[in-house]
Amino acid sequence: MKKLLILASFLLISNFAIGQTQLEMNATANTDYQKADKELNSTYKKILKEYSIDLVFIKNLKIAQNIWIKFRDAEVNMKYPQREPGYYGSIQPTCWRMYMTELTKKRIKELKIWLTGIPEGDACSGSVKMKN
Repeated sequence: MKKLLILASFLLISNFAIGQTQLEMNATANTDYQKADKELNSTYKKILKEYSIDLVFIKNLKIAQNIWIKFRDAEVNMKYPQREPGYYGSIQPTCWRMYMTELTKKRIKELKIWLTGIPEGDACSGSVKMKN
């Protein structure tokens, strides 16, 4: 039974590894990041539209988003600082984009609360609307 489990695991893993070159992995990671970035921009624009009458909030949202972009870039550079070519190996572009995607998805989740709202009665809701 143990040998069968090991064989099944090997076949499953090898099935995922076959047929995808590093170039294809890089392209997939880049496509995933582009999708996340597009969703981030869409979410941001929806918030701008929905809260358009609250000019103080909009001003601060724009400031926060610009700072977040700088933070994201700094965070990626901290994880993958500039090194001599080949230091991180050929997988580095994939890893770099995957980390950008991860950070972007976290930001989307953080921003979406302004669209979905929070339950009524939260005394610390600030500028976030109440759920309908």
